[in-house]
Amino acid sequence: MVNFLLRKTQDSLERGRKKTYSSAIAFSRRKIYDRLLAWKGRSQGKTALLIEGARRVGKSTIVEEFAKKEYSSHLLIDFTSAGEEVKGLFEAPRDLDYLFLRLQLAYGVSFKRRDTLIVFGEVQLCPKARQAIKLLVKDGRYDYIETGSLLSIRKNVEGILIPSEERKIEMRPMDFEEFLWAIGEGGTVSLLREAYEKRIPLGQAAHREMMRKFRLYMLVGGMPQAVETFLEANDLSKVDETKRDILRLYEEDFGKIDQRGRLSALFLSIPGQLAANRTFFQGKRAAGGADRLEELLPGLLESKTVLAKRHADDPGPGMSRTASLHKFKLYLLDTGLYVTECFRDKSFTENVIYRKLLSDKLPANLGYLYENVVAQTFAASGKGLFYHAFYDEEANRYYEIDFLLPEGDKVSPIEIKGAAWRAHRSLDLFREKYPSRYVRPRIIHTKDRGREGEIDLIPVYMAMFL
Repeated sequence: MVNFLLRKTQDSLERGRKKTYSSAIAFSRRKIYDRLLAWKGRSQGKTALLIEGARRVGKSTIVEEFAKKEYSSHLLIDFTSAGEEVKGLFEAPRDLDYLFLRLQLAYGVSFKRRDTLIVFGEVQLCPKARQAIKLLVKDGRYDYIETGSLLSIRKNVEGILIPSEERKIEMRPMDFEEFLWAIGEGGTVSLLREAYEKRIPLGQAAHREMMRKFRLYMLVGGMPQAVETFLEANDLSKVDETKRDILRLYEEDFGKIDQRGRLSALFLSIPGQLAANRTFFQGKRAAGGADRLEELLPGLLESKTVLAKRHADDPGPGMSRTASLHKFKLYLLDTGLYVTECFRDKSFTENVIYRKLLSDKLPANLGYLYENVVAQTFAASGKGLFYHAFYDEEANRYYEIDFLLPEGDKVSPIEIKGAAWRAHRSLDLFREKYPSRYVRPRIIHTKDRGREGEIDLIPVYMAMFL
């Protein structure tokens, strides 16, 4: 069975290596589609769905595909381009017959009772349309999906009543499995899962090929536009240009929240903070003081462009209740964007990460990229992000467990090792300090599946199975 599984995995990866990326299929396949289907079947028009997420994660694309496939007619109102006449229809929509008539005439669409989806795109730009959801859902004729970013920023909710009929889900960049689907590797993950569950190493050739694909995912990232550029051009310099465009959009959004540029400064400080290996995010200087940091941080988190990992002061079950409000780390929502952000003030040719990561020669001081991609992987699967730093008097220094995953009434401590490593002092000391609180210590690294005593050694591309 073991040899058969390894042969299947190696054959699958070999077939993938012979493909050209330009012939990839199923680019638009996203896991969130199944959640949209579940909402439609469960809701039966009694709730509206709000999809929030950062700019350019693919919200509009997937909703439009869903509308075309699952409804006989649909209307997409994009409030970034809708005129004041359309926006004005939602100021006081008492006569819904008139509202629907006007919308059908304006967009040339014919509505069908219980078989039409109306989509409010970038709904934060028309708060009154969001407020109207309560009345529209109560009417019951059609289904409604809202998409948007910066949805909870004060000016986007000021003066409106948030409808209780909203059901929220968050959309993130493409995870590694979705990236594999995009490049035509539809069956790879099921084979990897089988190997993971049976604790079977892939073997040198198959592991090397999987790491090649995972490193490519780290460089391209999971932003749909960047993936599309890669599939079309097979040129990482063009991919980098696409990612720079996305980052500029984020800066424009930050400027709408804070015109003095402090929010952008916080965002730009993230790579340096992680590279400095600090035990928590120190953004007071970028923000202009501790009070300003406290004021600006909610806006940065609401932009969905970052992931926050909170310090577990008391590592154990219920970490979400006891985690520190003041100690945390920040990552970028997408590791591909992170790669570009690290060298955004220089040209593509000076970005050594592309060359070094592709050749598997990433130096230790860039190992935090693996920490970012694991944070992205855990967030994509709905896991809370927690870590724990502790002081060791004998060594006169701090040690850190990169991630803590709850498992029953205990936690699984995880260290991330991006380069060659020989020791796991943090993990050893944590087990000594909390002998009754942990289970299944793990190291996520760039090598094949293995075991060292009670420590499970897991290749980074299998982190999605934890």
